[in-house]
Amino acid sequence: MSQSTKKVSAGMFVPIFVTFFTMGFVDFVGTATNFVKEDMALQSWQASLFTTMVFFWFFIFAIPTSYCMNKYGRRITVLISIAITIGACVFPIFAYGIPNVPKSGKLVLMVISFILLGVGNTFMQVSLNPLIANLVSDERYSSTISAGQFVKAISSFSAPLVAAWLGSAFGMWWFMYVIFLVFSVVAYISLSADKIEEEKRTASNMSFGKVLALLGDPIILLCFIGIMCHVGMDAGVNTYAPQFLIGAHAGLTASAAAYTTSIYFAFRTLGFAVGMWALMKFANKVSVAVCSACIALSVVCFLLYTTVAPQDWVLYAALAFIGFGNSNVFSLMFSIAGLHIPERQNEISGLMIMGLIGGAILPPVMGAVSGAVGNQLGSALVLVVPACYLIFLATQPKRLGEE
Repeated sequence: MSQSTKKVSAGMFVPIFVTFFTMGFVDFVGTATNFVKEDMALQSWQASLFTTMVFFWFFIFAIPTSYCMNKYGRRITVLISIAITIGACVFPIFAYGIPNVPKSGKLVLMVISFILLGVGNTFMQVSLNPLIANLVSDERYSSTISAGQFVKAISSFSAPLVAAWLGSAFGMWWFMYVIFLVFSVVAYISLSADKIEEEKRTASNMSFGKVLALLGDPIILLCFIGIMCHVGMDAGVNTYAPQFLIGAHAGLTASAAAYTTSIYFAFRTLGFAVGMWALMKFANKVSVAVCSACIALSVVCFLLYTTVAPQDWVLYAALAFIGFGNSNVFSLMFSIAGLHIPERQNEISGLMIMGLIGGAILPPVMGAVSGAVGNQLGSALVLVVPACYLIFLATQPKRLGEE
């Protein structure tokens, strides 16, 4: 990257961060699923398929999106992702805004919406992060990604709260999609007008096999596994945080324990905010070490909580440490991998986003092990594995190309 020779105005970042806000809409799937489950009288296993769709499309479309970036450019690919997201927002408005739509029709429209949201978010995550590389220097790349993730976190954190208020006050939780639609249109129009210079890249020599062959590079492989661990822990804690509290308090309902997830999200958002500054000031190896230390402390707290110290403050400490520590792992792994082979940054971006499949792997494993053990100690033990991997990376900075 040679951004030092380019004139980049602050206004060029506005469409980028509006699009990051749009990226956060995908995290609304969990909340929307609960409403749709209630409206359609679905069983839990049926409703859970909605969230699985998101991870499925990351695995399928991540590398094809890299091809799209090489052929049409990063900005055009981001615009395609926003257009798909706009479509995803329209279908729920049709389902709930048009009178007398039968339940079967609503369900079909919502399924289409979830699919489009997953596909659109895959295109967006693969292309938006490397687009930043056209605007900032190498030194500011990871911190700028964290800034974008901070904006995304605001969207992820606020959308369920607004939807809950719309549902309780007006019985119109689905109006959240109208708000999403407005932001998506604004993002599309503003990015369409943005003049971002991109290097010419070719797609002729690119193939699925050649992209996967990048995993033969030790640094790329380590970063890919790092992202799998990051997303696996993120999805696992997001899913099972209430279950830890329920396990320690007989008779506690899921609704009463749901606030534990908010603790995790609050400290994750705080971590993004700190990361915007810290990733510019400190070397990547220092940041990886701090993140790993926080995650290690978190796992210790989880183990203590599920064995000898079932006090609630121990659980809160665990959620705070892992929320704060895990928040910037994605930015670090993504930027280290992308800057390692900058001429193949598009393909590497797709490969790294494929690592989000970790979110579909770790939660079921946590559920299976906790079921076998008979309590949430099983979930805590599963978290030890990705935590140990990140601690390993922190103790071996040379393996990540850090001196």
